[in-house]
Amino acid sequence: MRLLLATALLAAAALPAFAADGKLVLYTSQPNTDAQATVDAFKAANPGVEVEWVRDGTPKILAKLRAEIEAGQPQPDLLLIADVVTMEGLKGEGRLMAYPDAKTDGIDASLVDKDKTYFSTKLITTGIVYNTNAPMKPTSWEDLTKPEAKGQVVMPSPLTSGAAMIHTVTLTGNLKSGWDFYSALAENGAQAAGGNGDVLKSVSGGDKLYGMIVDYMPIREKAKGAPVEFVFPAEGVSAVTEPVAILSTAKNPEAAKAFVDFMLSEEGQKLAVSQGYIPARADAGLPAGYPDRASIKVLNYDAAAALKDDIANKEKFSDVMGQ
Repeated sequence: MRLLLATALLAAAALPAFAADGKLVLYTSQPNTDAQATVDAFKAANPGVEVEWVRDGTPKILAKLRAEIEAGQPQPDLLLIADVVTMEGLKGEGRLMAYPDAKTDGIDASLVDKDKTYFSTKLITTGIVYNTNAPMKPTSWEDLTKPEAKGQVVMPSPLTSGAAMIHTVTLTGNLKSGWDFYSALAENGAQAAGGNGDVLKSVSGGDKLYGMIVDYMPIREKAKGAPVEFVFPAEGVSAVTEPVAILSTAKNPEAAKAFVDFMLSEEGQKLAVSQGYIPARADAGLPAGYPDRASIKVLNYDAAAALKDDIANKEKFSDVMGQ
């Protein structure tokens, strides 16, 4: 009898302990390829979960969610989107579920909401891209205001891009020159329009020589042979952190918690590295083409204050840049 019991216990121990099961609905702003890879990796670790995911830009994802909330039928269990400002807004409305037991070991405390309602999964910084034929090799944000860069600077518009607005608020809040930096950019003929992809196309094609852009795009394209270089400016960089959060209306909160834990785990963080991003966990390594993590200075950013001042910041940017 004891032998049979011991055998049964060993057999049970050998079976996988599935953390969750059932249907999980994810709304995400990740690029399609990254979103599919993320879902596939999560399902491999949690084969009992069926994942249905919807992908679009953060503003469109939020508009879809708002329409569903208005109709009394919010669909997603989870959000995995670009920025913490959007999460702060949802948190303030009571739309996010706190997850105090989330496995945040190894994640810098500054990247985790103090109330444990959303969790940063990576760092996507914004720095300077320049064409390798450019006469000046910039090392500082202020270099973009120099005569050598006159009429040659392009950036995403904060009026249409949440990440670009985070970048603007970060720089104006940390650079000694504040909003005067953007005034100097405007006087130097800098253009703000479109998104990061437009900036990369313009600089790599030689239409402009310098640009503000998220890190992974030019680093990836340089590896493919594009004539671009990416710089982490000496003063520091802004960062969006692609946070993940569980909706307070989640129909499958246990599977949603498993997804959060996966994204923050060593496996999930190494997936981010393989996709070309700086992971939230410093012990997960870095993608090829990035400098030592200690040399990347990420500037302070207050998401709650930025949310409160969002309209004023957009009006200020429009006024300063003449848009």
